[in-house]
Amino acid sequence: MLKCRSDNIVKVDEDHIIVFDDFRNVELTEKADMVFADPPFGIGFKANMATYNRSPDALSYVEVPSKEYPAFIKSLVEWCYTNLKDDGSMWLVSGWNNLRHVLDAVEDVGFITLNHVIWKYQFGVFTRRRFVTSHYHLLLLVKDKDRYVFNKPEHYAEDVWIIKRQYQHGEATAGNELPDELVERCIYTSSNKDDLIVDPVLGSGTTMKVCRKMGRRCIGIEINPALKGRIMRKLENTRLHGVNLNLNLSL
Repeated sequence: MLKCRSDNIVKVDEDHIIVFDDFRNVELTEKADMVFADPPFGIGFKANMATYNRSPDALSYVEVPSKEYPAFIKSLVEWCYTNLKDDGSMWLVSGWNNLRHVLDAVEDVGFITLNHVIWKYQFGVFTRRRFVTSHYHLLLLVKDKDRYVFNKPEHYAEDVWIIKRQYQHGEATAGNELPDELVERCIYTSSNKDDLIVDPVLGSGTTMKVCRKMGRRCIGIEINPALKGRIMRKLENTRLHGVNLNLNLSL
């Protein structure tokens, strides 16, 4: 399913593989049916655990610097376009601060924006002299506007989603973790069972967890090996077809 220079690979099972490396070092031998990517936002975000750094040996949180963000996001979008099937789809998450660079990269690489979804969550950081930010942007991208999977989640499916954000008090998370419900909705909409889902910036492993629950194959790529324990704890607590998973993998 993949080629890479990294020897830090966790094979959860035959259909679910985690590579701890920079996505730019990974070559897929099978193209993805769907890509889900929640990259760093390039805003100097501070968190209690590292989520991205250009060096895979760095364990402290370091965002992609603002001046490097346009090149970084373009390299990510290019990689995803190259490794996606011609009839595949991509979901790309962004904040508002660098959205212009994200939209530029999408257009430059050749993706077609099918939808621009707004995710409204229930809380944000308190501000005194401006409105509280309580939304993210989710871009649904395709390579061919006439060929793609679209499983409508309800009869009148709108492009504003109100989904509660998880608050995990006292837990070492990967910064801003997405709720399962949000990722499930994206994967349900744009893929079918046994499809290959790729997440090139896996973070805490939510995409992998959801894929196992929903019967999708998955390759997750995460540059920070410090997140391995967090990912495995998530998978251990997942119920697959009504059965608790019991993973005995070396960390």
